[in-house]
Amino acid sequence: MTIQWHGQSCFQIVARREKNNQVSIVIDPFDETLGLRVPKLEGDIVLVSHGHHDHNNVKAVSATTSGSSPFLISGPGEYEVKKIYIQGIPSFHDDKGGKERGENTIYTIEAEDLKLCHLGDLGQKELTEEQLEKIGEVDILMIPVGGVFTISAKEAAKVMSQIEPKIIIPMHYQIPERQRRVEKKETSSTPKLNPQAGGKLDGLDKFLKVVGIKSIAPESKLSIKKKDIVQEEVKIVVLKP
Repeated sequence: MTIQWHGQSCFQIVARREKNNQVSIVIDPFDETLGLRVPKLEGDIVLVSHGHHDHNNVKAVSATTSGSSPFLISGPGEYEVKKIYIQGIPSFHDDKGGKERGENTIYTIEAEDLKLCHLGDLGQKELTEEQLEKIGEVDILMIPVGGVFTISAKEAAKVMSQIEPKIIIPMHYQIPERQRRVEKKETSSTPKLNPQAGGKLDGLDKFLKVVGIKSIAPESKLSIKKKDIVQEEVKIVVLKP
C-alpha cells in the first residue's frame, strides 16, 4: 500500500487487491480557492468527509478506467467496493454538536490487512465511546492538527491517545509556502485564500512540540505492508504535500 498527501485533508491511497490488481482511493479533494494547486487525481473510490469546498471537489478526480466514474461515498454507512471495506462514522465538525459547522464523517478503510482511519474535519475535543467502538483498532491514523476549524494540536494528542494507532499522519495544518503561492499568482480575478479553508491554521511545528518531537524529515509517500507495523511502537510520519 502507498499513501500520498496532497495538502489539507486530501490523500491518495493505492491498495493492492491481488497481483497486478490495485484500487485507488482519494479522500477529501479540495478546489483551487484553497490556495493550493489542485493535483491531478485518479481514483476508483472517492471519500468526502463533509460538504465544504476544500474537501468535496469530486470533479477533480477522474476514473482510473475510461468511460466510468469513481464510486462516491459522502456520508455514514458501511460499504464494500472492489473488495475494500469502508465504514463512515458520524461525527461533528465542531465541539457543539454541529451547531457551528455541521456534521463530519470519519472513515475507516480496511485493505491489505491494514486498517486506516481518516478523521476528516473532526471538531470534537474527544471521541465518544460509541465512535471509538466503531473505529476499533487502527494501524494508520490521519488526523487534523491545525486547530481553528478542527481540533488543535493538544486536542489531537488527546484523540490519538483514545484511538492508540500504530502510525500517525498529521494533516490539515498550515503549509508555509501556501500564502506565498497565492500572493505570487494573485490577480484581480484570483480567488482570495479562504480562511475557513485553512488560511489561519497552526503549523506542524506546534503539533510536534506537543508530542515532544523537535522535527521530522518529511517523506514524499508512505509505502507500507502489514508486516512493517511494529506493535510496541507508535510512529509519526510527516508527508510532503
